Amino acid sequence: MKELSLNILDVAENSVKAGATLTQILLTEHDNVLKLEIVDDGCGMSEDVVRSVVDPFYTTRTTRKVGMGIPLLKLACEQTGGSLTISSVTQEADPVGHGTHVTATFHTDHIDFTPLGDVSASVLTLIQGHPDTDFLFRHETDGGVVELDTRELREVLEDVPLNSYDVMQWIGGNLQEQYEALSQVTV
Repeated sequence: MKELSLNILDVAENSVKAGATLTQILLTEHDNVLKLEIVDDGCGMSEDVVRSVVDPFYTTRTTRKVGMGIPLLKLACEQTGGSLTISSVTQEADPVGHGTHVTATFHTDHIDFTPLGDVSASVLTLIQGHPDTDFLFRHETDGGVVELDTRELREVLEDVPLNSYDVMQWIGGNLQEQYEALSQVTV
């Protein structure tokens, strides 16, 4: 993929398909290292499935016989000297603490680092496509933090759907303002 934001969208979509009610997208950038974590409370995966998802010829989809999301993310990490780890607990094994945790690290000063891209657009796409699912987005840099939690929005909006036009416009504007404020901070 040409941008990591598209990998984020792909992995977070898998979380929603796994029945997650909350998907956390956590980015931390410090000292030329970007750490991406996607944490969900979905149904989880068995140990065999966790080992298999890094294989491009493994997929649970019925529409095609390959699954490239995780393998491409793993490649993007490793080509910068980073790594990818996946841990998961099935709902059967732990009815309360089930879910999946994907951690990808990248060295941003490496020539093969894939740009982050428009992560705000990916978050907006997730919210618009899945208005009943909660998302926590947090991007921490040396200059500050950009954060959005749909659970907080629901408390304020009460019965207004998150994917309504006005709410989506506000979310997009809010994320843009936070990123603009970050870019004005001198580190």
